[in-house]
Amino acid sequence: MLGSFPLFLISFAIYNMIAFITPVSWDYKLAAVPLYSGAEWAITLGDGLIALSLIFLLFEMIKAAGASSRAVFDHMLSTLIFLAAVGEFLLVPAAATSLFATLLLISFVDVVGGWAVTMRAARRNVPFDPGPGPV
Repeated sequence: MLGSFPLFLISFAIYNMIAFITPVSWDYKLAAVPLYSGAEWAITLGDGLIALSLIFLLFEMIKAAGASSRAVFDHMLSTLIFLAAVGEFLLVPAAATSLFATLLLISFVDVVGGWAVTMRAARRNVPFDPGPGPV
């Protein structure tokens, strides 16, 4: 059942652990990359979480493309996580940030895209019996 584990739960868990347990700011600089232009690209903790979430989105779309009986269960779990995260965003002050809103948007794309891909793949798997040929 590990294939049905919604990866976005990891993103929201990381957000909550950092927001509620550690005193680290989302603006904490993880790395600084010097660019050819002479400018420096600062990669923050929030940027890293968004990048990780986008990688999770890629894997979720790959999982959705394989139509299986687990896909519907996986999408139901992803939908529940999205709804719980919307509730957290609306009700918990520590989640009322642009970073969390971006995570919600990525999760929304996962839910809607996953259902759309699964439905399209399921439609292709429906056997078609044209009946007897021309007489």
